[in-house]
Order: sequence, then structure tokens, then C-alpha cells
Amino acid sequence: MTTPSALHRPTGVPLGRRLAARLVLLAAFALSLLPPRRIRTVLCLVRRGAVPASAARARSAREAVCAVSLFCAGPRGCLPRSLATALLCRLRGTWPTWCTGVRVVPPFTAHAWVEIDGHLVDEGVPDDYFSRLITVPPQERAAP
Repeated sequence: MTTPSALHRPTGVPLGRRLAARLVLLAAFALSLLPPRRIRTVLCLVRRGAVPASAARARSAREAVCAVSLFCAGPRGCLPRSLATALLCRLRGTWPTWCTGVRVVPPFTAHAWVEIDGHLVDEGVPDDYFSRLITVPPQERAAP
């Protein structure tokens, strides 16, 4: 028999993580309305003080975002999904590389994603499938 709480808990993402994902989704949808240069400016400000995210951290953030938003889980939700993933990582003190670009093979398609060390996080395509146009990597630390 399935308990009522199990019915309302999508994909095993803990409640606190789902609430955080919903919070950053609001910011991500608002950011997605801005022109690309403004998005880049905002993300460059937000990433300050963060350490580079691990692949596991970025994957966990992406899963949480997709668990709470059907739109972001779908093929047309790449921009808010990637923004929310980066922002959710930032809430935990880390930052992945946020990217936008185009598909290299025809037909032309724009896309947004996050990556770690040049490897796309859960996109299901080879790392060189997209040509990067805008990237916001983790901020480089100054030498002590």
C-alpha cells in the first residue's frame, strides 16, 4: 500500500530541496526575460564568492529543478532550467559553468545548459554537440 506522503514526494527529492528549487525557479523565470547580456551580468554578480561546483552537486540541482517544474523538465525549458540549476548550486556555495549556445549540426537550435569542467550535465549529448556563445564559469580565485 502506498502512503499519502509517498504520493506527494516527486522522485525522492527532499522537501527542503524542492522548496529551494521552487524559490530559485521564480528568479530563473524572471531572469530568462532579460536580454542575454543582462543575464550574463546578473550571473557574474551572483557567482561571486562561490567555489566551483562538482558534477554531483550540479546534477542534484538539475534533478531538483526538473522534479518541481514540468516545463523545465521538457525540451523547451532549457533557459530557466539552466538558470535555476546554477542558482540552486549557488545557494549551497558553489557555481557550475552556465552556458548558452547553438547546436552545431543542422537544424539550428539555441540551447542553454550547465557544465562542469567542459562536460555537459545530464544533457544526453556529446560535450562538443553545442557551440558555446556565452559562458559564466566559476570565478577564478586570486592567489594568496
